[in-house]
Amino acid sequence: MSERLADRHWGVEIPAVATLLAQARGQLDAWLLHLGVSDDDRYDLVIAVNEAMSNAVEHAYPPGRPGRVRITADARPDGRVCVVVADDGTWRVPPATLSDRGRGLLLMRENVDEVHVERAAGGTRVTLVMAALHTTRGTYRPSPLDQVRVVERSGWVEVVVLGDVPARDGPAVRRRILTAARGGSVPVVVDLRGLGSRAEGLVRSLRGIAEAAAAAGNRLVVRAPEHGPAHTALLAAGVDQVVDLVAHASPPTIRRPPPAPPPAPRPPSRAR
Repeated sequence: MSERLADRHWGVEIPAVATLLAQARGQLDAWLLHLGVSDDDRYDLVIAVNEAMSNAVEHAYPPGRPGRVRITADARPDGRVCVVVADDGTWRVPPATLSDRGRGLLLMRENVDEVHVERAAGGTRVTLVMAALHTTRGTYRPSPLDQVRVVERSGWVEVVVLGDVPARDGPAVRRRILTAARGGSVPVVVDLRGLGSRAEGLVRSLRGIAEAAAAAGNRLVVRAPEHGPAHTALLAAGVDQVVDLVAHASPPTIRRPPPAPPPAPRPPSRAR
């Protein structure tokens, strides 16, 4: 395990081995303490970084293949703290199941202010940003079980929202949808055909859910009857610019380029 430390910059590179994560967490926490970061903020950031490191260790490399995980951190002049977790393996989408697995992206998004995932053939890079005025967001009013219904489909998840969603219930509903979508990594359709007249909490939450899906390479699909209250509220808030707003029940589709046209027939050769 190699480490470099400076007043405003920190970094460490470790083998992709789960038993080394605790030491990396401790070194990051010590650097944050040296910066003067509060206990609550340190806890939130270290939790998010641990999820990113764990995902790299568990999913980036196939069994038996050694790999490395690089963690770098910077304290920005504007008060933000940015941590990047990078690997050289292949990022894999978690299965669309409601088990406790596959919730790393969800926990990252609930503990820091920004999460950016960049996937490429040469590896994955996760950037975690804690704002200068970070506020712990781990406490939510639980949403009623009959208000948000989750149905697993083949390769995607359907979330049906029923009744009113006032502003106070928005965070709980947002968390429930992000849990179903595995933090945005699983395609999701949000069905609002049973939404009540109060929707301000959901309208605010959908933009954040759309950003989480986009960061994982997906596009959030929202099903709302045309000219209905939900459709009108989403248009007024501009949410239709970041989601696919539809009125039908089609599942999310994978956009593929059109097939190449067939080659033109060769002209007949002239006999000499």
